[in-house]
Amino acid sequence: MKSRYYKIGEVARELELEPYVLRFWEKEFPQLTPERSSKGQRLYTEEHLKLLKRIKYLLYEEKLTIEGAKLRLQEHNRWLEKVEDIRKELKDILKLLD
Repeated sequence: MKSRYYKIGEVARELELEPYVLRFWEKEFPQLTPERSSKGQRLYTEEHLKLLKRIKYLLYEEKLTIEGAKLRLQEHNRWLEKVEDIRKELKDILKLLD
């Protein structure tokens, strides 16, 4: 299945933000690194869109600072890693029970 890519203008319209905001966030959030086309255009994936929506929520709705949003994203990622570890352990237990 081919991944869908979105240009910065499409993403900006979708999120109701200006493109310069997205470019600024790229500098502030290291996990936000869109690919580039051969012409240098930013190409965002669905995962980038999810991350951008989360960043927007943290900054605009929860009123966190950039640093606060970074910390919250790191915390969220740690929880996701723990959940994945638990999932793996459960799969291993299921294998043992079979």
